[in-house]
Amino acid sequence: MPYNVGLIETLSMLMIITSVAAVESHNLKRAAAAYALQALLICGLILAFAAGNPALYVWALTAFVTKAILTPWFILRYIAKTGEQEVPAIIGFGPSVAIASVILIAFYKLTHTYVHVLAPTPEAAAGVFRTNLAVALTVFVLGLYAILSRRDAIKTVIGLCLLENAVHLSLVSLAPHMRETALIGIATEVVVTVYLLLYVIAGIREKIGTTDTYELAELHW
Repeated sequence: MPYNVGLIETLSMLMIITSVAAVESHNLKRAAAAYALQALLICGLILAFAAGNPALYVWALTAFVTKAILTPWFILRYIAKTGEQEVPAIIGFGPSVAIASVILIAFYKLTHTYVHVLAPTPEAAAGVFRTNLAVALTVFVLGLYAILSRRDAIKTVIGLCLLENAVHLSLVSLAPHMRETALIGIATEVVVTVYLLLYVIAGIREKIGTTDTYELAELHW
């Protein structure tokens, strides 16, 4: 089944831009907006592959509700309670942008070059799938970088959401024809996890007055 390769590659590459924006924006509302835009991109990518697998339409609809509506709404709701400004990160803005750029270039090139080692399948070696897997690993590492380098608990949640999007992009790219792909994608939506994490974050802020993860040591059970 032929796919719109140009559309898929454009949506895929835009996921990297939204990832960097979500990680590097110190305004949490803007970071949440960048994630919401990425959620729409992943929905578009699922739809782009749905021509060869109608079950993906169901996943795209589910992803739209959970990723593009519910998750951003939960995040914005808790930002309204905790404040828009991110707790200062471990790494300053300039060095952080430089590190994110190195991550972006290095992991994209690494995966694009050695995709046959990471995913030794004929599908992974094809052009659009090769690009998508390179983007998926890049977004995954950027999400992990957000979790490790940010002190704000809400930014950590956004990093977790980036990890999920990366996993789903790799899933739909590796097995777009399988009906089980949609079922696995729907089953691994983390909207409930996000809600529970934000609920805990709100409790932490109520107890210690901050969403700074470095202050968790102040909690005593």
